[in-house]
Amino acid sequence: MLEEAGKIFLALFVIMDPFASIPIFLLVTKGLEGKKVDRAAGYAVGVAALVLFFFLFLGEPLFRLLGIEFSSLRIGGGLVLGVLGMELVLGRSLLRKEKKGSPALSLIGTPMLTGPGVIVSTMIFVKSYGYLPVVLASFPLLASSWVVLRLSSFFSRVLGREGVEILSRVMGLLLVTIAVDLVMGGIEAAL
Repeated sequence: MLEEAGKIFLALFVIMDPFASIPIFLLVTKGLEGKKVDRAAGYAVGVAALVLFFFLFLGEPLFRLLGIEFSSLRIGGGLVLGVLGMELVLGRSLLRKEKKGSPALSLIGTPMLTGPGVIVSTMIFVKSYGYLPVVLASFPLLASSWVVLRLSSFFSRVLGREGVEILSRVMGLLLVTIAVDLVMGGIEAAL
């Protein structure tokens, strides 16, 4: 069970990619210090946690109510992850226009922390491994995302803007491989 939770953690960490949030988080927290930065990171991760746990426990019944098959969810989720991964690898938005408005809302509202990729993957992992390994993976996932956000100024200084961008692109490539695996598994299950 711990091995499964570890695999789930790694996959969700790549999909969540808190490193991609560093530039926006730095913009949101510019001029803030200490506890205020802690609170900002806690707020972003708290919203991510609410969405993650909602779909972890209620996603499957909701999709069952809508009549969506698990194999369709895997294929659709794999395609969404593939697009998100390609966006990270290429460094540009392929299908959506950038939203104007508050950077804090953008950090939380767009698939930077818990977005379509994390939602779909969480539901797929629950179906494949059960609730307990996914819950066990979720707590260190959220905690490590908080740490990355909290230390965003450190990562930005150490890695530089280019380093953060390179790291995000590597995460995008890993995300594309996870997406291909999901699509192949969904097609196999459908056949």
